[in-house]
Amino acid sequence: MAIAYISVGSNIDPEAHYRKALLLLQSYVRIERLSTVYRTLPEGDPSSPPFYNGVVEVETALPPTLLKTVVLRYIEEQLGRTRSADKNAPRTIDLDLLDYDGQTIHQEEVHLPDPNIPRHAFIAVPLAELAPNLRLPGSPLPLRDIADQYSNAPLERLEAYTAQLRKDLLHGLPES
Repeated sequence: MAIAYISVGSNIDPEAHYRKALLLLQSYVRIERLSTVYRTLPEGDPSSPPFYNGVVEVETALPPTLLKTVVLRYIEEQLGRTRSADKNAPRTIDLDLLDYDGQTIHQEEVHLPDPNIPRHAFIAVPLAELAPNLRLPGSPLPLRDIADQYSNAPLERLEAYTAQLRKDLLHGLPES
């Protein structure tokens, strides 16, 4: 079994779609831990609604390519995700495989660890909650130090929503 980290984001009815994505995901993998869910400002069009963003740690026997290209894309499709040329367009759900057992993979469909981890507070901060000692290739810093660089980022912790997710959907999983 492998440990993988998956980012979860939504800005179209995010409270409902985030929850539904986790329900669908747990049909394919074992969800081990859930980071705090954050409300974040959208990138690109400032008139777009804010996002709910977070990371889940999962245990899986699925290989990374299958997990990303079949399972995560299927869940996005089930929740009405439409892809457009605008990478910052509003979306019902966005699921990205961030790390898979520390493997480095550069294939057409899968790039691990995800190169966006250090570029965005909404990825680095929740991932650092779950994997503070993770070291990205080419970086001398552990992830917690990278996330600390975002200490002033506009991330609103959704503590009550996160606690409710853990209680209702994840059967009381411990906090990160």
